[in-house]
Amino acid sequence: MSVVTMTMAKALNEGLRRALERDPKVLLMGEDIGKLGGVFRITDGLQKDFGEDRVIDAPLAESAIVGTAVGLAIRGYRTVCEMQFDGFVYPAFDQIVSQVAKLHKRSDGAYTMGLVIRLPFQGGIGAIEHHSESPEAYFAQTAGLRVVSCSTPNDAYWMIQQAIEHDDPIIFCEPKSRYWEKGEVDLDRPAHDLFSSVLRREGTDVTLIGYGSSVKTMLRAAETAASEGVSLEVIDASSIAPLDLAPMVASVEKTGRFVTVQEAPHTASIGSEIVAELTQRCFYSLRAPGIRVSGYHVPYPASRIEEDYRPSVERILDAVDRVMGFDT
Repeated sequence: MSVVTMTMAKALNEGLRRALERDPKVLLMGEDIGKLGGVFRITDGLQKDFGEDRVIDAPLAESAIVGTAVGLAIRGYRTVCEMQFDGFVYPAFDQIVSQVAKLHKRSDGAYTMGLVIRLPFQGGIGAIEHHSESPEAYFAQTAGLRVVSCSTPNDAYWMIQQAIEHDDPIIFCEPKSRYWEKGEVDLDRPAHDLFSSVLRREGTDVTLIGYGSSVKTMLRAAETAASEGVSLEVIDASSIAPLDLAPMVASVEKTGRFVTVQEAPHTASIGSEIVAELTQRCFYSLRAPGIRVSGYHVPYPASRIEEDYRPSVERILDAVDRVMGFDT
């Protein structure tokens, strides 16, 4: 077994490299992804090795990037579109919702939409609005799109390859605050299916469910809680749409309590959907209502106060205390 240590950014780079090597119809397209290697250097060195026809520096026009990828998908190409930042995806929103999500159905299956839209999302890098947002719920609500998020370098390496190989359009959310954190990557086989939830830590008292950057925060909260005698189970909802609910249901039926964690505001969110589904499916097992820990329903704040906006270990543990105390 080949296991190496690398950052999430490097793991994504290596995953893209393997996809480019494997299939000559895989293309990358985005702003400054060529010679510069992207603002986060995810595509560093790929244009040099694969040429300007396969790693394409696009104009500053997100709608044109996605629109071009739609045409290429119809011709059988698999294009990976990079949005420089989460908030830059909105100019392409019409293309994504009206064309990317609909053409397979509209053509009665004649066309597949095998394209991936890479979306660096969530905060934690000291940036402002349009550079630190969490727009995943917009796309999860759109029928015809699949939405996933990696939380470890190993998942990043494998999930980007699995997404590129899939025939459905995929919004690939990358927690930018985790780009430079290192972890082990198994180069031989993926740890799980692309559309699976992942049990990250076993526990017995409360289930924590989140995705992206929140996974590490939940694991830190579980460590702190363990020192106080509380056992938290942590589930990574890496498949945001469709949600893989079975592992969540099994966990909540065991613990009887759950807390969802996300950086997005809680209104009409992924956390809200998880609370609704688990309340419906696990009603007779619940000892407390599910609680959402999230960003606040305001535009993303200035960097000096962003850590007051993002879910923290303290806010998660406060929610744990509330669900633990509900039946007493």
